[in-house]
Amino acid sequence: MSEPIALQREAGTSLLQQEMMTAFCSDSLHLILLPTERCNFRCAYCYEDFAIGRMRPETVLAVKRLIDRRLDDLRSLSVSWFGGEPMLARGVVEDISEHIVQARAERPNPFHYVADMTTNGYLLDNIRVERLADLGIRLFQISLDGPEALHDRTRLRADKKGTFAKIWHNLLAIRDANAPADVLLRVHLTPDNLSVMPEFLTRVRETFLWDRRFKVLLKAVEHLGGPNDATMEILPMDAQERIIGELERIVRDGVDPDAVFSTPEICYASRPNSLVIRADGRVGKCTVALADDRNTLGQLLPDGSLQIDQTRLRPWLHGWASGDLEALACPYSSFVTQPESANSISAAMG
Repeated sequence: MSEPIALQREAGTSLLQQEMMTAFCSDSLHLILLPTERCNFRCAYCYEDFAIGRMRPETVLAVKRLIDRRLDDLRSLSVSWFGGEPMLARGVVEDISEHIVQARAERPNPFHYVADMTTNGYLLDNIRVERLADLGIRLFQISLDGPEALHDRTRLRADKKGTFAKIWHNLLAIRDANAPADVLLRVHLTPDNLSVMPEFLTRVRETFLWDRRFKVLLKAVEHLGGPNDATMEILPMDAQERIIGELERIVRDGVDPDAVFSTPEICYASRPNSLVIRADGRVGKCTVALADDRNTLGQLLPDGSLQIDQTRLRPWLHGWASGDLEALACPYSSFVTQPESANSISAAMG
């Protein structure tokens, strides 16, 4: 999923202090919404099981009520659409987004609202981008696995057909249109595609990066619990930083240095005011740990209230109590027996 962009630090304030002030603000809310957990792709490294379908009408209504319950107290609302493939449930996306836009317009002091979507890009043509941009969704993260021959080995449709040509066509159409929307091209790195990456990234740079709406994020593929983890080769951890650094220099050559996107140092899942609402109404923290029961914190109730088990929430927040930046960067990968001091953080959530 696209992570929230890291906030700039105020002068004289440490990263941890600045992030803590932001993460614990009750007037700021980040919702990661899964309108469906089904997908039209079967990527080789995917960790999802696609067992849950489209968000039911009663859950859609509960999401709207959740937002309504919070709006009067909110200064900032951020919504991230995830899946599955959210474009398979575009009606749900548009319905909830329309509700937010209308509710914001009716308030005398409108809250700040931003929205983004993590999508495979297959169904995202320029007409749909324009429609979604009108509803406040103005950042799209789309993944590429290299040139067509390699991409189509790992990012396949459910019927095993390739996807590169359609995605590339859609990207060109978005580039040539004037929608006020940004695109983050997430380029995956593996041992298999590394040798062609300099040439491919040069093509990406020359095709898209003169347009300031486009940025590139280089990301090494990881073992995240998918069925192919045992046979899928990944880049060695101790070489990833060097490799990514070398490839980022190619991306930056002759374009705005900001064309390379860096992931935030503190994960959204560490933030108390960031929650995942799954298609069945379950509440979680992480979009990777969907199959892990520890990621189920509670349930979104029909009236829009949240039923949260504080003991399940506590491990996701332990980095704040310990000051451990590694835990804050990925709380899921660093679950440990929590110190008693974490209780105070959980209590601060209410």
